[in-house]
Amino acid sequence: MRIILLGSPGAGKGTQAKFITDRYHIPQISTGDMLRSAVRQGTKIGLQVKTIMDAGQLVSDDLIIALVETRIEQDDCKNGFLFDGFPRTLPQAEAIRKKHIFIDFVIEIAVDDEEIVKRLSGRRIHPGSGRVYHLIYSPPRIPNKDDITGEDIIQREDDSEEIIRERLEVYHQQTKPLVRYYQSWQHSAEPRAPHFVRINGLANELEVRDQIFSALNN
Repeated sequence: MRIILLGSPGAGKGTQAKFITDRYHIPQISTGDMLRSAVRQGTKIGLQVKTIMDAGQLVSDDLIIALVETRIEQDDCKNGFLFDGFPRTLPQAEAIRKKHIFIDFVIEIAVDDEEIVKRLSGRRIHPGSGRVYHLIYSPPRIPNKDDITGEDIIQREDDSEEIIRERLEVYHQQTKPLVRYYQSWQHSAEPRAPHFVRINGLANELEVRDQIFSALNN
């Protein structure tokens, strides 16, 4: 089973990706992991990637697609794979389509922006242990203090409302158009068109999981 998982930052993709890969015994593939692996292995593409990254430049879509083609040929992908954070843009989606890298399901975990802001901006962590709290959903027993040590808990810079809204804006500009793209492809009646499924991401994580499993099993 070949799956693309879409959703804004904070929609719960990471949690659901783990459920899906465990259930269907397929690897989770992210562009970040592929880039790091190629650099570490010192492959021809990896050396190109390292040169580009060392120069502080963005890796081109052509190189990303080449990495994807190499990755999905590996043995652990024989039963399928889950793309995490890829494709990120319409050109990337078009590129894998032209390469005949066909997808069975595109799943969007839909959560509105204000809920995302509430989820992420309310997170607090204990720097020493990495314990995570949430001011609304799982607050510490004593405000702003770690339950175990009594030390201060903090908000990561990435969890500030300003940064979250900037990330959401990038998502809406670059990645959200993929929703319409895959919906249109599904309605085209092409034989290899993926099934597009929208999941209500406002439910709890187990209910979201069950919605996804139900869609994949139909």
